[in-house]
Amino acid sequence: MSDDLFSQQQGIDAKQNAPLAARLRPESLDDYFGQQHLLGPSSPLRLMLDRKSLHSMILWGPPGVGKTTLARLLAQSEDCDFLSLSAVMSGIKEIREVVAKAKQNQVMQRRTVLFVDEVHRFNKSQQDAFLPYVEDGTFIFIGATTENPSFELSNALLSRARVYVLKSMDEAVLVSVLQRALTHEMGFSGKYQAGEDVLLAIAKAADGDARTALNLLEIASQLTSGQVITLDVIKTSLQNSFRRFDKGGDAFYDQISALQKSIRGSDPQGALYWFARMIDGGCDPLYIARRVVRMASEEIANADPRALTISLNAWDVQQRLGSPEGELAIAQAVSYLACAAKSNAVYNAFNAAMAMVKQQPSYEVPMHLRNAPTKLGAELGYGEDYRYAHNEENAFAAGENYFPEEIKDTRFYYPVERGLEQKIAEKLRYLDDLNRLSDRQRYRDETGSKHD
Repeated sequence: MSDDLFSQQQGIDAKQNAPLAARLRPESLDDYFGQQHLLGPSSPLRLMLDRKSLHSMILWGPPGVGKTTLARLLAQSEDCDFLSLSAVMSGIKEIREVVAKAKQNQVMQRRTVLFVDEVHRFNKSQQDAFLPYVEDGTFIFIGATTENPSFELSNALLSRARVYVLKSMDEAVLVSVLQRALTHEMGFSGKYQAGEDVLLAIAKAADGDARTALNLLEIASQLTSGQVITLDVIKTSLQNSFRRFDKGGDAFYDQISALQKSIRGSDPQGALYWFARMIDGGCDPLYIARRVVRMASEEIANADPRALTISLNAWDVQQRLGSPEGELAIAQAVSYLACAAKSNAVYNAFNAAMAMVKQQPSYEVPMHLRNAPTKLGAELGYGEDYRYAHNEENAFAAGENYFPEEIKDTRFYYPVERGLEQKIAEKLRYLDDLNRLSDRQRYRDETGSKHD
């Protein structure tokens, strides 16, 4: 066998032995499933292709939605040489090699697309290393990322590449992908059959990920004893959860954000849904318990102080009992917080106090507020003229100042007119009135005047 025929046979064998998802990779944009918002008529990428104006871009989306395939097909559509790097496995050596290859193509008047998978894994200095070659046309840069480009990619790179958002595939699209595998892929065509209910079950389990859907179909085909893939075989295949939940990425923070916004919006249904989604996706319940404690102070605080107690109790139950018993206690806290009266007054007050402390000088503690545990302190006037509130009428020293003199009229805390804070607001208004009366009396005493 000649070398050319041997190499060709090796390529055929490699493709046949590749996973189903790799064997079914589309060869043209006409075979590409999903992302119609980008590739449909009059859509951004379709207009770009019609004008033959391929440009540098970032493809942002969850796993298994076709980022790598789309990049390859875009390069193919404009007859560009396609070079690829993985930010997980590549370093300076590999980057230099692809730059050298792209420069050779440039001499031969052939355009190059450099595709960098998981580009967010490169640090921002490494990302900036591509900029000169993007600017001088050495290659067209296409990066793929599952993370928010605004946070993970350098501003310089973002300014030179347009961001396109790829969406999870819905169940109907995934069913179409699976049907294509059964009817068009050589290893499956005519060999296996599966009903619509089976394909839908696979699509649901894949949770928007085409690669996972095809992997599940391939596993099911290996487990079936005949030609027909049944629901029982699918259930056997689904030993693990395929729910999408990146414990350190966007999905993680998006879902905890949705949980907090549901609590803030007084929607226990939504709050419980997002809590269940995070638990189902594998999130540590203790992490949620800690965040719920924070929400109790940030979203409710003194409007209903019981919220903090219930949240702390839920955290304690989770630590003591673990899953699944502890999760019910967290669910109780989540639903209580959603239904409780809301106030962010303490949250705002604390932030305002922190901002002032950072911006203002470090004022001295007023003499009357200083402690005088020693004779020297007493001789220096520490604690002099301090009024012990418990010895005052109503246990309140009307007119006393607890701030440095330079900022004595500052106010941070403004209770809302909801829940217990409504009572707190009434109490503070009453104390404010006593302070004003005291100030007036002090003014009269100091001036000898009978009028304010």
